[in-house]
Amino acid sequence: MTEAASSIGKKVAMALSGLFLVLFLTQHFSINLLSIFSKSSFNEVSHFMGNNPIVQFILQPILILGVLFHFSMGFILELQNSGSRSVKYASYKGSANASWMSRNMIYSGIVILSFLGLHFYDFWVPEMNYKYIEVLPLNPDRYFEELVHKFESPVRVGIYVLSFVFLALHLLHGFASSFQSVGVNNKYSKTIKYFTVAFSVVIPSGFIFIALFHHLNFF
Repeated sequence: MTEAASSIGKKVAMALSGLFLVLFLTQHFSINLLSIFSKSSFNEVSHFMGNNPIVQFILQPILILGVLFHFSMGFILELQNSGSRSVKYASYKGSANASWMSRNMIYSGIVILSFLGLHFYDFWVPEMNYKYIEVLPLNPDRYFEELVHKFESPVRVGIYVLSFVFLALHLLHGFASSFQSVGVNNKYSKTIKYFTVAFSVVIPSGFIFIALFHHLNFF
């Protein structure tokens, strides 16, 4: 396999993992949005997701592997591209060849990865402790209060807001590029481009709204 073919393969793999994570992001946003409109519905769906063996023991590990794979491929491609630019293109000017978002995908990715670490610490670790370490009795009404409590701190809310701004920047380039990487180039390409831009703005903004809503209504 040539170096070019290997690079294309990595880009396709990264694109597919990114599209998979977009599906998860949509599902996660839909559930969190319920917390704005219906406490009971949010608790019901969260309890189902948190205690469904298919979700917990099949889909959740796949999601974690997908996240690790996507970011690993991102770092590998960044190192590969950096080496290529420094060796082959001594006169390379990033601002003349690519957008700010595409040139800084690695940095927005690092911010998002750091945020995911905080998010796991906030929600996943306590959940594992509740169910598998302390083995506390099932409580289908606890999820809403746990969510709202996390948004009490203005510092944590500020971190969430900043992280979702970086997510929007990451998606604005990455989502559309994923379709290009898997070979989507037809009469629907322009529509897909508009859709990816709208998604990249609306979904992160929605997460920001949810965090601010619960923070402001906590007091």
